Amino acid sequence: MSKSGVRRQLRTLLVANRGEIACRVMRTARRLGMRTIAIYSDADIDALHVRVADAAVRVGPAPARASYLDIDAVMRAARDSGADAIHPGYGFLSQNADFADACTAAGIVFVGPSGKAMRAMGRKDEAKALMSAAGVPVVPGWQGDDQSDTTLIREAERVGFPLLVKAIAGGGGKGMRAVRSAAELPEALSAARGEAARAFGDGRLLLERLIESPRHVEVQVIADRHGHCLHLHERDCSLQRRYQKVIEECPAPGLSPALRERLHDAAVRAAKAAGYENAGTVEFIVAGDDGWFLEMNTRLQVEHPVTEAVLGIDLVEWQLRVASGEPLPPPPAPPRGHAFEARVYAEDPRNGYLPAGGRVEVMRWPDSDVRVDAAVEEGDRVVTDYDALLAKVIVHAATREAALQHLETALLACRVEGVTTNLAALVALARDADFRAGRMTTGLIDARSDALLPDLAAQRERAAQLAAAALLAPTGTESVDPWAAKDSWRVQGIRETHVRFVVPGTGFSVIAAAPGITENPVPGTNSSTHVAVFPDEVRVWLDGEFFRFARVAHGAPAEAVSSGGQVLAPMPGAVLEMRVAEGERVSRGQALVVLEAMKMEHTLRAPTSGRVSSIDVHAGQRVREGERLLSIEEESAG
Repeated sequence: MSKSGVRRQLRTLLVANRGEIACRVMRTARRLGMRTIAIYSDADIDALHVRVADAAVRVGPAPARASYLDIDAVMRAARDSGADAIHPGYGFLSQNADFADACTAAGIVFVGPSGKAMRAMGRKDEAKALMSAAGVPVVPGWQGDDQSDTTLIREAERVGFPLLVKAIAGGGGKGMRAVRSAAELPEALSAARGEAARAFGDGRLLLERLIESPRHVEVQVIADRHGHCLHLHERDCSLQRRYQKVIEECPAPGLSPALRERLHDAAVRAAKAAGYENAGTVEFIVAGDDGWFLEMNTRLQVEHPVTEAVLGIDLVEWQLRVASGEPLPPPPAPPRGHAFEARVYAEDPRNGYLPAGGRVEVMRWPDSDVRVDAAVEEGDRVVTDYDALLAKVIVHAATREAALQHLETALLACRVEGVTTNLAALVALARDADFRAGRMTTGLIDARSDALLPDLAAQRERAAQLAAAALLAPTGTESVDPWAAKDSWRVQGIRETHVRFVVPGTGFSVIAAAPGITENPVPGTNSSTHVAVFPDEVRVWLDGEFFRFARVAHGAPAEAVSSGGQVLAPMPGAVLEMRVAEGERVSRGQALVVLEAMKMEHTLRAPTSGRVSSIDVHAGQRVREGERLLSIEEESAG
C-alpha cells in the first residue's frame, strides 16, 4: 500500500474471510457505497456471507489451507472480480505479512497494516525486544536464538518458576505451557515445541515469568499514514477458556486512573514503534496496579463492537477511510456507558466444548435493543471445517451493572435448535458472582470447569416437567365442567395425569389442572423457557439448553432418541423387529425398530434422514436404556 498522502477512492471491496465478520464488513462497505465481493470454499457455497455479497468467487475445497488460506487463490479472486481493496477480517490471512505484501504488489489496497509492521509484531521475541526499546513494559523472561534444551533449562532457572513456555509465532494459546517446577520443564518444552511447529511451522520458544491470576486488558489503537495515532480506550477480555476469549467488555472495570493512562500511553508508543497503520490491538497482562505488554494483534479484533458501542463509532468505516488515505478524525468523546459482547459458539459445553455441526432448525435472537452479528440464519448448515462462532451478542447500557443485567436478559432470549451451542455456559457466566463483581481472571472459566453449568440431571428433570405441564395445560377451549373432562379427575382429590417421555435417564409424572396442548409459555416459566408441543414430541428450551422429549403413550409410535447420529434405546426392553437394513436410506419419521417395553410395543422412528451406517442389535435381543440400536449417517445438504 502506498504510504503517500494521495487519497484513493475505494469502489469494490473483497472480504477475504467468511462468517459473521465477512457479513459485518460488507454491511459497512455497502453503507459507504462500495460493491462487495465474497469468497467461499465448497463447504460455504450456500453460506450467509455469500448470500449477502454483491458477488462471490469460489477459492477452493473445504480445507482452509486449500481455500481461505491460499494466497494465490484469493488474489486471483480479487483480480477476476475487479476488487481494488481487500479486507482480511480476522483469522485466516488477516495477520499474514506475505498476503499484505501480495496485495501491495498487485496494486490492491490492503485494509490493514503493512507486511513490515506485521513482521515487527508477529514474532513474540522480536516484538518484546522492540517494545522494551520503546519503553513499553514487558514481562520478565528470556528469548534467544539458542533453542537447545540445555539453554532453555538454564534460563528457566534464572527467570524462576512458575513460568510460561511460549511459541514465538502464532497465538490462540497454541505452543504454550505453564510450568511450575524444574521437573515439569523438559516435557513442557517438547510438547510446546511440537504443537508450535505443527500449528505455525515454527517450533522456536521463549520463556516468560508466569503472572498468577492475571487479567487480560487490551487497548484499541488506530493510526493513519499522516503520522497520527489514537488510542480508542481499553477492553477487558479476561473471561477466556483455554486462551480463547468468551465474554469481553468495555471499558475495563476496576483499573486505577493511573494504570489506565499508562496502558493507553504504552499502546500508542507500541504502535508508533512498529510503524503501524490502520486498526490494531495492543494486549496487556494486568495484575494489581501493574501491566505488561503481551502481544499486538495486527488486525481488527472479534470484540471490536464493544468499543464501537461506548464510543458511537464504526471501526470498519475508520479502517476503510484510513486505507483510502484519509487522515484520522479527531478523537471521539469519552466512553459512554458500558458494553458487553458474548460469543455464541456451536460447541457442547457438557462434552468438553467439542465443536458441533448440523442444520439450524430454529434461530431466535433478542429484540432490536441488542446488537447481534450473526454468521448463520435459520435453515443454514453449520460446518465443522472452520471456527465455531455462530454469532456475537452485544449489549450497551448506562452502567456496568445495568449492562450485565441486559446481557443476561439478552442471552436468555436467544434460542438455537438443531445445533448445540454454548449459550447455557454464557448464561451461567453472566450470573457468576465473581464476574458480576469484576473479580474475573483469565483462569476463572477453566478453574470452574463443569461447575459453571447447572446440574444436567436437574435441568433435564425441570425441562421434562415443563414439557409435561405444557402437554397437560389448558388451551382455553376445554370445558370447565369436571364431568366433561377426559382425564383422571375424581370427586375426592385433584386430577392427576402421568406423562412418560422417552429420554435416557428420565421418566416423570406431573400433576396438572386440566389436559390440553399449548405452544405458549406455561405457568412457572419465564423468558428463558420456551415449550413447543408436537404430535410425537415436546421441545423445551431452558436457560440456554435444548431438550427434546419423545412421547410414549398407548403404544403410539415415538421418534427415536438420537445422539450424534446414534439411535438409542429410549427405555429398557426387547427388540421385536428391525424394520431397516444396514446401508438402507431412510427418511425422517420412517419406522426403524419395534421395541417391547412396559408391556407395550413402541415403534421407534428416524429422527433424521440419512443412510443406516450400522446396526448394533438384532430381533429378540434385550437392551438397556440408552443402548445404541443403530447409527444413521445424516445426508449432506443439496
